[in-house]
Amino acid sequence: MAVGSLRSGDPDGPGRPGYGPGLPRPTGLLDVLSVAAVALDSQGRIVFWTPQAEELFGYPAEEALGEYAARLLVHPDHLKAAVSLFTEVLETGQSWAGAFPVRHKDGGSRLMEFRSMRLMDDVGDIYALGIVADHTMLQRVETDLALCERLINQSPIGLALLDPDLRYLLVNPALERIDGIPAEEHIGRHLREALSLPDIDSVESALRQVLTTGTPLLDQYHVGRPPADPEREHAWSLSFYRLEDHGGRVLGAATSVVDVTERHRAAAEADRARRRLALIADASARVGTSLEVERTAHELAEIATPVLADVVAVDVLDSALALRRSRRPENGPELFRALALEAAHPTVALRAADPLGDLAAYDGDRLVTLCVHTARPVLVPRVGAHDLSRIARNAEAGALLAQAGVHSYLVVPLIAHGEVLGAFDLKRTRNPLPFDEDDVVLATELAGRAAVAIDNARWFQSVRNTALTLQRSLLPDHAPHHTGLELASRYQPAQATSEVGGDWYDVIPLSGDRTVLVVGDVMGNGIDAAATMGRLRTATCAYADLELPPAAVLQHLDKITCDLEHYIVTCLYGVYDPHTRRCEFANAGHMPPALVHSGHAATLLELPPAAPLGVGGIPFETTTVDLTAGDLLVLYTDGLVETRRHPIDDRLSVLLGFLDEPHRPLEQTCDLLLHGLRHPDDHDDVALLIARAL
Repeated sequence: MAVGSLRSGDPDGPGRPGYGPGLPRPTGLLDVLSVAAVALDSQGRIVFWTPQAEELFGYPAEEALGEYAARLLVHPDHLKAAVSLFTEVLETGQSWAGAFPVRHKDGGSRLMEFRSMRLMDDVGDIYALGIVADHTMLQRVETDLALCERLINQSPIGLALLDPDLRYLLVNPALERIDGIPAEEHIGRHLREALSLPDIDSVESALRQVLTTGTPLLDQYHVGRPPADPEREHAWSLSFYRLEDHGGRVLGAATSVVDVTERHRAAAEADRARRRLALIADASARVGTSLEVERTAHELAEIATPVLADVVAVDVLDSALALRRSRRPENGPELFRALALEAAHPTVALRAADPLGDLAAYDGDRLVTLCVHTARPVLVPRVGAHDLSRIARNAEAGALLAQAGVHSYLVVPLIAHGEVLGAFDLKRTRNPLPFDEDDVVLATELAGRAAVAIDNARWFQSVRNTALTLQRSLLPDHAPHHTGLELASRYQPAQATSEVGGDWYDVIPLSGDRTVLVVGDVMGNGIDAAATMGRLRTATCAYADLELPPAAVLQHLDKITCDLEHYIVTCLYGVYDPHTRRCEFANAGHMPPALVHSGHAATLLELPPAAPLGVGGIPFETTTVDLTAGDLLVLYTDGLVETRRHPIDDRLSVLLGFLDEPHRPLEQTCDLLLHGLRHPDDHDDVALLIARAL
């Protein structure tokens, strides 16, 4: 071996083959261990240094080659031992193996595993060659190999390795016991020759899919008759994994086989329990996502189908929806409103249910009425003909339920804060298992979670309706005739879970045929915001009657708003004079109005920036805009254009795009803007006022 010819610090040179362009990187155990090679001449100087040595010791080749190894790599405390070992290897020619501490470039000491031997080149020069690996990494690999061997040989799970053609390479003793074939008879045989399964084609297809995609397939249950016990069927759980080397080359597949014959029923029961827990967790995330009674009822019905029942209905007492607390009669009828209905498959049982939204009276002898009267679940594990007459609302519905194959029934009360709100009705048709006590517990848990959400939603809707009624009562019903102007307006509350807000508009006549146009937005929601809006609207009308300039009106409104704790208000105040065809605007932090000159594209008015009302001490300016006959002014609140998903500039551009036809009837323009810009789940209300100069 000519050591001198191997001296190279180039990681892509001959000292490290396989790293050249177009060649794959080498892979294998040596690369995992990052095994390095270092050669010393008889004086102890480094003459050979592989790239792996740089990884282990920290020194690049240009810093290591030619240096004395003892000076570079050995701590003074270990120098004597290192020299002794080096001398012994060179003088005796006997190899040495063991762990030795080495000084790293960073100054730290690291334990390395060495294999040292004497070499001689073709001219008789003697060298010492050291094969080095990190001691800790080597121990870890040795431990892993020993562990793997023990696990494979002692595991109660049958394990096998297959080549890419699905021929056996290795089987463990457990697999011998499972299929009754000795290990040596497996080797070289095809999978279908040893695995006695009626669906062996699907097993092979699954294995080839794993080999192709690399995605494991776990817990594939199969039934067959093994040669060791051909008289009985056994249940096996098979799992498949693809094996690859570090370079990604597919080596074959590993299979694990578990005989689950004796534990199949227990496993099925455990799986059922897991499904129930998952259903409860899913219900926690999906039921009650909104403050809408109907939507919450639908979420409950949807989550229970088909895991718990094939047909699910949610019915709420009409008295509960109306927030009327009445003493439950012991035997009298009850009035239910059908809010949700779900089926796992098409069935005539849906025709037996009450139409959604309808009211239905159920007599005292009906099971759903008994459920809400007693506030306890009613379980009928096996439904007979006499039971259907107590489940259905009438004889015709009972016949439909019989035709649908309803064989088990369960109804659970919806209870929140001690009040019965309605019933959670479940039926099984295709699911062959009858309802049991575990189902009662699960249904009661789901019903309890949904009932709290329904209770919150009904109270929220009551407060929202109150605020909406107050809001609408404070807004002008219809704009009267105003000289020189054609007007149209809209108020639309939030459609999602947010409450009614404080957006408003107003049209106020002044002397000299002038008209005040106002839009404003009280930041907040609920009854307080609506009431604050009413106070500001009243104040606006009062100051408008004084015929003050727009900037002066906003100055007075700012002082009033400062006295309203925690409220900030944006407002746009304009006065239009039909004789001069001029409109004077003052703005308090509000969205700019849109202006459409006849024959021109829509634009946004450029008004001086100003702080909202309630900041205090900020002056306001008045801007004059000239209008001609047919010109259009669009005043609006931010709920029309602002969303959580789009930049405001993009939304304003969309608004202007809808104003491309200024001669369109104003009522149609209002509908177009609300329909085109609003989303059903928008979280803000909108006030919209459109004026056309005549």
